[in-house]
Amino acid sequence: MRRSQGYNYQPLPQQAPGSSGQASGDALEEENERMAEELKGKIGALKSLTIDIGNEVRYQDRLLRGIDEDMDRTGGFMSNTINRVVRLGKGSHRNYMCYMFLFVLAVFFVLYLILKLR
Repeated sequence: MRRSQGYNYQPLPQQAPGSSGQASGDALEEENERMAEELKGKIGALKSLTIDIGNEVRYQDRLLRGIDEDMDRTGGFMSNTINRVVRLGKGSHRNYMCYMFLFVLAVFFVLYLILKLR
């Protein structure tokens, strides 16, 4: 199962007991030291990556909070504007709505002419 997952550790060949046991122990110790150094390097890379991810998350959180506050302010501004337009449309101010509509239509027509004649 480990071979299919890319596990590449190859055990050291075992020597017969009594023949150069010290050399075999030293080779195992060197192998352990080498693997420990590789592991330290990988752990350091993961630590710096984790720190970078944390910094990015905090930055994105600040941006989202700012956008949320801006949207709240814009929503309040829009609701006040809509309330004013509705209030303008009620009662005896119907002529004002007609004048406002004609004014907006005239502005768009003038902009159309300016852009067309350019």
